[in-house]
Amino acid sequence: MGSPEEARVRLPQLRLDELLEELQARLDAARGTRDRVHSLLEAVLSVGRELDLEQALRSIVEAAAVLVDAEYAALGVIGPDGRRLSAFHTVGVTEEEIARIGPYPEGHGILGELIRRPEPLRLAKISEHPASYGFPAHHPPMNTFLGVPIRVREQVFGNLYLTEKRGGGQFDEEDVSVTQTLAVAAGVAIDNARLYEESRLRERWLRANADITHSLMSGGESTEVLALIADRAREITGSALAAVALPMEDTGSLTVEIAVGMDAEAHRGLVLPMKSSLMGLAFADAAPVHSTDVAHEERISPEPPRFGGLGPAVAVPIGTGEAGPRGVVLLARETGQPGFSATETEPLQAFAAQAAIAMELAERRQDAEQVAVLQDRDRIARDLHDLAIQRLFATGMTLQSAGRFIEHEEAAERVARAVDDLDETIKIIRSTIFGLRAREGAGEAGLRARAVRVVGEAAPVLGFAASVRMEGLLDTDVPKEIADQVVAVLSEALTNIARHAHADRADVLLATDGREVRLSVTDNGVGIPDGGRRSGLRNMAERAEQLGGRLELGTPEGGGSALVWRVPVPKA
Repeated sequence: MGSPEEARVRLPQLRLDELLEELQARLDAARGTRDRVHSLLEAVLSVGRELDLEQALRSIVEAAAVLVDAEYAALGVIGPDGRRLSAFHTVGVTEEEIARIGPYPEGHGILGELIRRPEPLRLAKISEHPASYGFPAHHPPMNTFLGVPIRVREQVFGNLYLTEKRGGGQFDEEDVSVTQTLAVAAGVAIDNARLYEESRLRERWLRANADITHSLMSGGESTEVLALIADRAREITGSALAAVALPMEDTGSLTVEIAVGMDAEAHRGLVLPMKSSLMGLAFADAAPVHSTDVAHEERISPEPPRFGGLGPAVAVPIGTGEAGPRGVVLLARETGQPGFSATETEPLQAFAAQAAIAMELAERRQDAEQVAVLQDRDRIARDLHDLAIQRLFATGMTLQSAGRFIEHEEAAERVARAVDDLDETIKIIRSTIFGLRAREGAGEAGLRARAVRVVGEAAPVLGFAASVRMEGLLDTDVPKEIADQVVAVLSEALTNIARHAHADRADVLLATDGREVRLSVTDNGVGIPDGGRRSGLRNMAERAEQLGGRLELGTPEGGGSALVWRVPVPKA
């Protein structure tokens, strides 16, 4: 044991050591605070530099995980309904783990608590909170939790979720403060990224409008212009499918003229009813119509199946002026993709309105050209009548009079034949004049409209509406005498299905490639029985043979009957 003097020497030394340790601790704390502030400033600058929205969200999640030393972090974007998450960005979980866990959360349990009450939430153990109801299978274990809302212009954009503080510690008030500061910077960064994205989107829509206007004004074919509208809209909105439908006169139906993208062949040429199709509803209401899952949309007729693998969709009318829409453009994304937001639909509507104006101007130009052609025809017909025919007639009269003075028998016969040839020429010219002045097919519906009308009239007898698809220039390439036979055969085929097939589905395909017209009618009924009455089929076969065509009968893979009636189309 030391002396009292030695004890007095050791006591101040112990106190000095304690003071030095406390000073060192405070220096370490100050240094840690300085480093954390420095890290926070770096995170704010890093997040603020991002102009791509998806990359900005990713940077926010990564920065938050580093700042509070969390093993797992996520940013949930709140959807348009304000009740569930529409997107989920994660850090700390591998792609393989995500695949095993399954779909991203929608905002139930603890995640939904922040949606319902957008204020910081700190938990020592997630499972002890009343809103918690466990994790799905294969989910990594999580206990400690810190959640902070992100606001953009006073509106809650989403939430930061941080779990499992490294080292087994708890999230403290300083973690909350740092995360809230990052959330404020994140709100500004997200707003800037969205504004930048919207400006780029507007620029792309303007370029697309310019392309369409240029194509129409330079005399581009209407089908080319419609394809351009569909392709540009699909590209800009990131859609898997785009289709454009136009109204069919006097039928109350739309026909899909253009379809590009995923399973486009299933849509191209379809005739759609107004009341049981997304495009028909948009046309009838002259307003956009949305669907969160077009493949299972109750407002759409399921037949024929055509939306497999597709989810969110929107149908937008092309023009909504006094004359009503000129058509409809449909866009659909793959299943699991986000829906069409208001910021996407608004420029799409403006694009469709501009396209409608361009189409109107192009039609006016075509009308003016048509008037010029008709006026030129009238002038030619007038000149032929007033000049050519009169001179030919006078020449014929002169030759006929001169023939009486010709004594040579053979010469007189030749003059008489010349007079007859002139009479025949006058008849040909008169027929040409009539053709120039006539308005061919005026007041008559085309083959497309007549076929749709026949299918519509057959619906009450069938007990269901048959699906219709049309391809090619049916109204211009198919002459009236053949069109009459097509309509008669279609009516006979649908009547046979109603009487004998016991079917609940029928598909009609009417197409022409300029060389032949083909009518295909299939059903899922009992098929054509052997030895049954075939008077109707015999009539259809005779109609085809009279026009140089044929009738083919078969059985589809799923049963029923398939009728194909085809005849050649004479070249103009």
